[in-house]
Parts: sequence; structure tokens; C-alpha cells
Amino acid sequence: MKNKTSFLPSEGEARPSRRPDNSAFKQQKLPAWKPQLTIAAVLSSFFLIGVFCLFVGVCLIMSANSVREIQIDYSDKCSDCSKLRENSSHWNKECHCSVNFMLEEDILGDVFMYYGLQNFYQNHRRYVISRSDAQLLGRNVNIQKSYCAPFTTYRNGTPMAPCGAIANSMFNDTIDLFYNLKSSVIQVPLLKTGNSWWTDKNVKFRNPKSYNLSSAFAGTARPPYWQKPVYLLDEDDERNNGYVNDDFIIWMRVSAFATFRNLYRRVRRIRQFADGLPAGNYTFRISYNFPVTKFKGRKHVILSTVVWSGGSNPFLGIAYVVSGTAATLTGFVITVIHLKLRKKKTYFQK
Repeated sequence: MKNKTSFLPSEGEARPSRRPDNSAFKQQKLPAWKPQLTIAAVLSSFFLIGVFCLFVGVCLIMSANSVREIQIDYSDKCSDCSKLRENSSHWNKECHCSVNFMLEEDILGDVFMYYGLQNFYQNHRRYVISRSDAQLLGRNVNIQKSYCAPFTTYRNGTPMAPCGAIANSMFNDTIDLFYNLKSSVIQVPLLKTGNSWWTDKNVKFRNPKSYNLSSAFAGTARPPYWQKPVYLLDEDDERNNGYVNDDFIIWMRVSAFATFRNLYRRVRRIRQFADGLPAGNYTFRISYNFPVTKFKGRKHVILSTVVWSGGSNPFLGIAYVVSGTAATLTGFVITVIHLKLRKKKTYFQK
């Protein structure tokens, strides 16, 4: 019978050492800063952080409250158009409505127009991923392999451009603003470009390369809920068409909440509106195309100014105030505990 092979070292062989090398790194002897957290340092940190957060939060809230804003809900005022749009067979019929409002005071400075939606959920997972980023970069891709389904192709095999549920549900109401004088009605000039982020316009969205835009999208069709093909979104400006259309880019940036607003236009500061919107009587003329009744939604138009901290949103300021209050209260609690423990220590020493 053969002897079994032994994996143990013989008496004459040296055993391999598992001890780390005697170096500063492996023996954990590198120089390090070891702070001594004294009670004075801890309390100072909490109170300084608390005062700083409270100061910044109050400044942000005051700044947000200084924003001039007017919000008009036109869901009920355009009820006739809403009933028409609920019937899908009337998709190609135009419907217009008007909403009058009064500005009691001038809105000076840059004025921004937003459209707001309520009870419209864009944060559903299937909805969020229903897009093809490669297609939006102008690449020739097979959208059947994307997450755009069921908004990928028509029954005859024609691909949709752009594909996906986000693009298909794009907000498509047209909103114009008019200034009503006693003798005449003046249309307020609005800017439809320059409203999207530079990175979106120049990096994330690009049109297919071709000698003209209509040929670039040849062989494709508009999404089912659209009234125009993607290369005719802005018939007045060729550079604002296709995937680089500002309205389209802004819509494709989905919201995390069911109630949100998106930038729609900016008031062009010329002639009577060089300083902003003067006080007076105004009218919104709306081409109603986006139905909201079925999901119990609401639609708004918002005219707003901006300040150094942004628009009329006090959330960040409230967050700072809450954080500052928590840090300050924690500092007081630690102070009380420290004083009680110090008294007990002094008593036992006596």
C-alpha cells in the first residue's frame, strides 16, 4: 500500500510566515490625525451649524416669498374644449378658449410663463423608461429593442419618431398672451427658444444628419397623440424643430411629483414690455389639445418672476430651517446632559 502524500512541511523545512511585513503601512503606523472631541468643540460645531442653516434658510424663504407670481386655472373655463378632446374621434378638430385676468400691479423684470399640470404622474417606472436615448441622439437604431413599447411602430411597421410613452404624451396646448388696451389689443411677444438647458440642447438631444430635416425623418411617423410630425413642431424656426425643439426637450425631463410646472415661454422685453408686464387687463388665448378630465387632472398657466435663489419654491429654505433647528436643539440637549453629568461627578468626588 502506497504512503499518502503529506502536505505538511517536513522537520527540515521552514514554515511560511503569515505575519505582515514590518512596514508602517501594513503595521498601521502611518501618521494620522486623531481629533480629541472635547465638549467645547462638539457644542461649538452644533451651534455654528445650526445658526448657519437657520440664517441661510430664512434668507431663502424671504427670497422665495418676494417672487411675483400669478396662477390661472383654465381647466373649467375651457370645459367645452375639454369635452371635445375626451372623444378621440375629434383629434383633428381645433378648439380655442379665452381666459381674462387682471394685473393689479406691474410685474417688473424678466417674466416667465409656465404651464402646470396637477394629478399627472410621470414617476411610474414603465413611463420613465419608455424612451430611446440613442434615437434622441439622432442615431439609426432599432427601437424594437428599446423600452418604447407599445409606442414603437404602427401596425404597418412604420417606426415612430420619437418613440415611447413620454414623447407620445407631450403637452401640446398652445398659449398666447394678449394685452387689452381701451383702443386696441396687443399680443405680448413671447420667446419660445432658449428655455432648455444647454446640456440638453447640445449634448443629450440631436437631429439625424441629412440635407434637410424632413428627409432625415423619412420613413418614420409621428406618435399617435401628436398632431404634427417631429420636424414641424416649430414651423416659424427651422432650428427649433426635431429632437432639439425646446418644448419637446423640456417635456422629456420627467417630474418626480404628480403636480409640477414646466417652462413654456419667456416674455420678450421690447416696446411696451421692455420693463416687464404693465398692470392692466390681459387675456390668455388657448388652443386646447391636452385632455386631463379622464385622470381628474387640472391645468394652469403661471406668470412668474425669478430671484437669485430661483423661483417661488420655499422647499430648500424650509429644509435649511429644519436642519438648523435640529442642530441647535441637539446642541442644547448635549449641553443639558453634560451639565447633569458634571454635577454628579462633582458630588461623588466630594
